[in-house]
Amino acid sequence: MLRAFTVVAALALGTLPALAQAPQRVRIAATPGPHAQILEAVKPVAARNGIDLQIVEFSDYVIPNEALSAGEIEANSFQNQPYLDNQKADRGYKLDAVAQTVNFPLGIYSKRHKSWDAVPNGGTVAIQNDPTNGGRSLLLLQDKGAIKLKPGVGFKPTVIDVVENPKKLRFLEVDAAQTPRSLDDVDAAAVNTNYATPAGLKPSDAILREDPKGPYVNIIAVRTVDKDKPWVKALVESYRSPEVKAFIEQKFGGAVLPSW
Repeated sequence: MLRAFTVVAALALGTLPALAQAPQRVRIAATPGPHAQILEAVKPVAARNGIDLQIVEFSDYVIPNEALSAGEIEANSFQNQPYLDNQKADRGYKLDAVAQTVNFPLGIYSKRHKSWDAVPNGGTVAIQNDPTNGGRSLLLLQDKGAIKLKPGVGFKPTVIDVVENPKKLRFLEVDAAQTPRSLDDVDAAAVNTNYATPAGLKPSDAILREDPKGPYVNIIAVRTVDKDKPWVKALVESYRSPEVKAFIEQKFGGAVLPSW
């Protein structure tokens, strides 16, 4: 009887840790590979912050936002802001970014030249032939002062939007997956990290490289109605923790860069 009385009294006073509020379940979508691996490192940190993080992997880039909008998951971590903006414009999703996470920096690589300055006038630069990645490469070249683009081109400029080209570069547009192979035939090539790493290219060897906090930094997205809820803050703090930052730096060797 005394033990029962003690438990009841403790409950009334809110002093029984073992019977504290259950962890908040958060189902978060990610694509296989680095995004999912990073979330596995986030999971124990989140547990300490009262979050039961459940990772759901999707190999498709469209489904994670569909599932989030439908309430089948609480968050996702796989995309950058321009991609989310396009999805919202096309599909009417009420989703918001609540934190920047990591960048898979696009690089300009060369087998012929040790630096961008060594690329000759009239040199050939291979870029991706799809608007998203090709535009990203042109924006990188503009950011580094190599070219200038027409004002207001947004995130999908094309070679016809180049208005200043001091080196008189020639652009060869190829499939994104073929850009590493093109390095044998061109002065330089823009290569996405997911194609650079399997081809044996080290991001640190790029002669030009995106900054960690550029427009293509990846994000955590949630439904707009949830963005101010306490669990969102706890999730963001867990992801952007010193432990997770150390994991990213040790695991990926510069191929993935923390944005914080």
